[in-house]
Amino acid sequence: MKTYQLVGIGNAVVDVISTCDDDFLEMMDIEKGIMQLIERERAELLYGSMRNRVQTPGGSVANTIAGAGALGLDAAFIGRVHDDRLGHFYADAMNEDGVDFVNPPVAGGELPTSRSMIFVSPDGERSMNTYLGISSELSSVDVPKEVAGNSQIMFLEGYLFDKDKGKSAFLEAARDCREGGGKTGIAISDPFCVERHRADFLSLIENELDFVIGNEAEIRSLFQTEDLEEALRRTAAICPLVVCTRSGDGVTVLNGEGRVDVPVEKVVPVDATGAGDQFAAGFLFGMATGRDLETCARIGNACAREVIGHLGPRPEVNMLEVLREEGLV
Repeated sequence: MKTYQLVGIGNAVVDVISTCDDDFLEMMDIEKGIMQLIERERAELLYGSMRNRVQTPGGSVANTIAGAGALGLDAAFIGRVHDDRLGHFYADAMNEDGVDFVNPPVAGGELPTSRSMIFVSPDGERSMNTYLGISSELSSVDVPKEVAGNSQIMFLEGYLFDKDKGKSAFLEAARDCREGGGKTGIAISDPFCVERHRADFLSLIENELDFVIGNEAEIRSLFQTEDLEEALRRTAAICPLVVCTRSGDGVTVLNGEGRVDVPVEKVVPVDATGAGDQFAAGFLFGMATGRDLETCARIGNACAREVIGHLGPRPEVNMLEVLREEGLV
């Protein structure tokens, strides 16, 4: 059975991206700068309102896995798509990007393939309107034991916690991975996701995971505090490795040996979509290839910097060459 350096489990979402101004957001009653879950009818309305659409395979952890695969890792993604046009687009695009899409499209699936309408305003903020569709129905039957048990690093997406069968799939996959000698971690995904599932998140982090990656708002939400330092300390007390992205203030990494703070080069974003996802891609690439934690964070920063320079959540240049030029690989 093939051994993967990195396996992700998450929502398989087709990202549909277009630019707009703030007046358009107000007219369409779109809340700026956050991710909102929407129903099928609203999804069709917003899709029809988009101009000059760019369509790509997405989903937070899927973007991370694709970014890491582009850096050369042997990577796979576990997600659920319908046997429809968008589902086949998604599966084919992931495979073409060099990532094994483990699950074939589900014939007669219960819901359409998921999609997220992303509106990018002039300041680079992205307003995401996501119809979860069939991806939210992912369960243990979608997670092959032979894949989970043969992964060196497994990365889980917090958004899937919204359904009990997603939680169960996470637990089984994490345990299979660790039994096989791998390490498991989670992308916290969103402060609102933590609000909905705080007790389950904390239990998973403390008892089943080897690392956690989140931004400062997500880390603070774990313990319902505005004091980031307190949140970092308390998270590090229950998890061996904590990685916190802090926008223009850099990245903080804590493990049993201490703390590393890595600055970032401040740039004006064209589109912030995928910044956190590609940071995670770079960081996990560093972990999988044996780099020290500071170098992992610097690689993550370089990947995030590239992706915010253009529309879309995935890199448009050969990031391995960029990392070589910066002396990081």
